[in-house]
Amino acid sequence: MKTLVLIDNHGGKATKASLEAISYAIAMNAGNVSEVTGIVFGKIEGDANTGVCGLTQLVNVSSTSDSAAIAHWVVQYLKESASTLFISSHDNTGKEVAPRVAIAWEAAMISGVTQMASVNGSYTVKKNVFSGKAISEVVTNDNKVVMTILPNSFGVKKQDGAVAIQAVEGSLSEGKVKLSEVKGNHAEGGIPLPEADIVVSGGRGMKGPEHWSPIEELAKELGAATACSRPVSDIGWRPHHEHVGQTGIAVRPNLYIAVGISGAIQHLAGVNGSKVIVVINKDPEAPFFKAADYGIVGDAFEVLPKIIDAAKAYNASK
Repeated sequence: MKTLVLIDNHGGKATKASLEAISYAIAMNAGNVSEVTGIVFGKIEGDANTGVCGLTQLVNVSSTSDSAAIAHWVVQYLKESASTLFISSHDNTGKEVAPRVAIAWEAAMISGVTQMASVNGSYTVKKNVFSGKAISEVVTNDNKVVMTILPNSFGVKKQDGAVAIQAVEGSLSEGKVKLSEVKGNHAEGGIPLPEADIVVSGGRGMKGPEHWSPIEELAKELGAATACSRPVSDIGWRPHHEHVGQTGIAVRPNLYIAVGISGAIQHLAGVNGSKVIVVINKDPEAPFFKAADYGIVGDAFEVLPKIIDAAKAYNASK
């Protein structure tokens, strides 16, 4: 099936979530990379690092605009290429573009896919519902389908690919929404939260912004991103771009370490897709322990230094 994958461009490179979407598309086509084409907007470096997951065809539209204009261009390409499947990551870009594509292309849409789809005359796909509390099985018989893949659900399947780039001097219409400023979701030189394999997160149990150095030190030793609960960002201890949860950034890392976070349901909804959750809290009745794979009951200021020392010793032994 001819498949088009939307690639989110950050600083000239494809995001990790976009590489996962490419890997998903290639697997959907049983490894037949000739059926999969990527499309990226704006200036890129080389092949935007898309060759690492086996992509061989990339359309690079030189200009960019808002999601409505991008969706319009994508639909035109889908029609011209006779594609039957459009895939993007279930990230901010995908959430804005994919629904517009589905409407204009008159296609079925399945958002937040977490497992490989089964195709046998129809598409059968599983996705999370109710903030990850349940799994729904969705079936569509439509011959045109739009999917968004939940980040860190499928992973990047690395393989070598020599990418042929089709450069297009795009003439996208001026968008109705004008971008005036971009504020990153990570500190300068840090790891973007949605792409982090490990996240170290702190809550009000850290007792103040002046006590945040153990969180940052542990994150540095683990190669992790730092995060926080909503109350912490609301009172100004940490920047809002570190807020994870239902009303903040949803993350699905391989390891989520929660320090001094009680585990309100809104916070859990944004992190419960994590592969492994470790909770450190001095309150043995903290709700977060019920969702944890591993729990440590103790004072964070006594526990964290020991974990940091262990991480340093491990790194030194490598």
